[in-house]
Amino acid sequence: MPKFSNLTSDHINIRELAKSSDSELLKKMPGYILSLLEKIICQDEINRIIDVYSDYQGVSFLPKMLEELNIEPVVKGIDNLPEKGKCFFVANHPYGFADGLILTWLVASKYGNLKAIGNDVFMLIPQLRPLIAAVNVFGKNYREYIRELDKVYRSDIPITHFPAGLVSRLNNLNVQDGNWHKSFIVKAVECGRDVVPIYFPGKNSFLFYSIYKLRKVFMISTTLELALLPRELFNKRNRKIEVIIKEPIPCSTFDKTRTPHEWAQWVKTKVYSPDYH
Repeated sequence: MPKFSNLTSDHINIRELAKSSDSELLKKMPGYILSLLEKIICQDEINRIIDVYSDYQGVSFLPKMLEELNIEPVVKGIDNLPEKGKCFFVANHPYGFADGLILTWLVASKYGNLKAIGNDVFMLIPQLRPLIAAVNVFGKNYREYIRELDKVYRSDIPITHFPAGLVSRLNNLNVQDGNWHKSFIVKAVECGRDVVPIYFPGKNSFLFYSIYKLRKVFMISTTLELALLPRELFNKRNRKIEVIIKEPIPCSTFDKTRTPHEWAQWVKTKVYSPDYH
């Protein structure tokens, strides 16, 4: 796949992405399948938004997207936001796009500039490029990504992060993240960043989880349901979305009594625990 951080195109173009892919399967994909993908990912609607808000970059783009979608964040625990923003703002990931939009908007509203550790596919949206510290969640990260991430970790600006890496899935009738990755714990200790846990109650559509379950039944490894995430975002139009900010956790908490992986799951437990809602 192309390195999205190096793209200069201002529009989503599935056909061009398929041509530039390292995958022979994508390069040979029939036109009617590509046309179907264009509809599934709402390519025309995304490109319309890119055009309408072409004058807005980074932080200024976030409230415009909330207005465009008529999404009203309902924020609880706002007093738990620390005065200084040099923190990891970590959250569960039930929606895919809407929670990322609200999380970055929330942190930007308090502190101004920020960096969001996110899938490099977000680099396809030109307005988001100034905000994204790109990672490849499905493969090996480029050296450029690693160098830029290290600069971000050592800076003083706020960092937003979904430590699960992937959108929450349905397991045993509960929508919940998988294991959280330990990197934010390691870097919190190393770079002196407190951790602010944030919880999003909510879920995606029945269709999203049905496709996930069906591909598991048929042992399909490709995460087909992710193609529905733009649709899931547009389905959140005209809705109120709740977000709950928990008490900050000092980085000194993460001592040697647990491994970084164990501390990451501990923070995840705090996010989901009703005692902390």
